Amino acid sequence: MGGAGEVGTEEEEEEEEEEAKRFYNQGQFSLLFLPRPAQPPASITLTTPLGWPPALGANSPGSGDSQRSWPAGCSSLLRRESSLGGAGKVPDPAMLALLCSCLLLAAGASDVWMGEDLAEQIRDTHAKVSDIWQKLTQRQDDDDALHATCQVQPSATLDAAQPRVTGVVLFRQLAPRAKLEAFFDLEGFPAEPNSSSRAIHVHQFGDLSQGCESTGPHYNPLAVPHPRHPGDFGNFAVRDGRLWKYRAGLAASLAGPHSIVGRAVVVHAGEDDLGRGGNQASVENGNAGRRLACCVVGVCGPGPWARHAQEHSERKKRRRESECKAA
Repeated sequence: MGGAGEVGTEEEEEEEEEEAKRFYNQGQFSLLFLPRPAQPPASITLTTPLGWPPALGANSPGSGDSQRSWPAGCSSLLRRESSLGGAGKVPDPAMLALLCSCLLLAAGASDVWMGEDLAEQIRDTHAKVSDIWQKLTQRQDDDDALHATCQVQPSATLDAAQPRVTGVVLFRQLAPRAKLEAFFDLEGFPAEPNSSSRAIHVHQFGDLSQGCESTGPHYNPLAVPHPRHPGDFGNFAVRDGRLWKYRAGLAASLAGPHSIVGRAVVVHAGEDDLGRGGNQASVENGNAGRRLACCVVGVCGPGPWARHAQEHSERKKRRRESECKAA
């Protein structure tokens, strides 16, 4: 990518990278207080083989032809990013921060950068950088994420008077040491006039030979009191006989020596007292009551999670629309 238009020494480029790292690590990514440049920065024309991101505007990377007009300070970034060799490779955080700075400089050189619109321009640039980051990391997330499913069925030991709870629990973990996410989608609870809460926990054994009773106690590999077990998911609101919930930041894992794969998820008849019941059962299982339904966690592909994520997004959209109408 060499050419007469490139400026700056290797020392300057190293300083740019170090500054970008400090900028990123200090959590100052919003760039809300950058001053407007007194004069448009000098620009250079570079040939970039990158095809990302699409449709970001006439003066942004990825739009138009491969010849780009960029502020001079961005040359080192473009040289570094072009070495990624195509889609699916993710730049490091320092490069992302430097990219954000370059987009701001490019906006400062354009005709549409007006002093009274500074905040709007910065928000627009931040949105563009976020879109770039999302596109670059999407493939990595899909490739590296762990997925699991648990098909919930009523316990074989229930009598006829007990509710027949069925449904699915889905798990996703973006990396072995990342926090676990889960969708809980269950139905068959009694249609009570007011919402109630039901406890859901991970139990030690994936043994359903005697219904949910043979799943053993709570999975507790670190021998800590309830509710600090990794599979203590807590209480879930039930409305009109249905339970639907997305939760993130769960302590359980699909990888490593304490993986919950092959273990059981149990839906209880009562509410978890979260260890505040004042008896031994409280610090063992939260006095959550009878085991209504259960399943064994098994590895699966990303398809079920993607479908529930889409439904979750649509639910949030409908809720926002309803709130707007009410307001």
